[in-house]
Amino acid sequence: MSVSAKAVKELREITGAGMMDCKKALVECEGDVEKAKEYLQKKSLAAVEKRAGKVAAEGGVFGYTHGGRISALVEINCETDFVSRGDVFQALLKDMAMQVVAASPQFVDASEIPEEETAKQMEIYRAQLIEEGKPEAMLDRIIPGKLKKWHSEICLLDQAFIKDDKKSVSQYLAEVSSSCGEKIKMRRFVRFELGEGIEKKEEDFAAEVAAAMNV
Repeated sequence: MSVSAKAVKELREITGAGMMDCKKALVECEGDVEKAKEYLQKKSLAAVEKRAGKVAAEGGVFGYTHGGRISALVEINCETDFVSRGDVFQALLKDMAMQVVAASPQFVDASEIPEEETAKQMEIYRAQLIEEGKPEAMLDRIIPGKLKKWHSEICLLDQAFIKDDKKSVSQYLAEVSSSCGEKIKMRRFVRFELGEGIEKKEEDFAAEVAAAMNV
């Protein structure tokens, strides 16, 4: 079947996939944009999974500072120096540094969370649910969902992508990986916020409050 240029353009804007890939997806899905979007996502994930065993030792480090008060440094790996120097990969580095600054993740993914921290969080959820009157038998079914939401707040790869909250960061990386034809791995990051961890003296705090109130 034939598909309109308008539909191809719409799908390309939604997914960021190539023009020919969008056209093929629409043909396969009989012109249904939503089904074509799903088709491209599955194709993208399949391509990423094929490269899971590849070694990603190249890549880049990028730093971003916002307003002179918050900075982030990220390292992302790929397979070749050629891809690391490309515009798509460079844009990815910047996007991830901005994501870390804006969303303040604590870990790259859930595998980095210490077991004792997860256990503590589960106990907190359990206590909250009991306080809310939830039956004991239901707790083990509810807590995993709460943990998943917690991961989406503190784990970079599980967070909603700041430029498109309909996809997660891991989905965005999968799209870039598919586009580049290489394994892409978010390796590590560090975030700095001015004054973080410094306890101000009580008199300094009082002076700041007085200044703010024009006292």
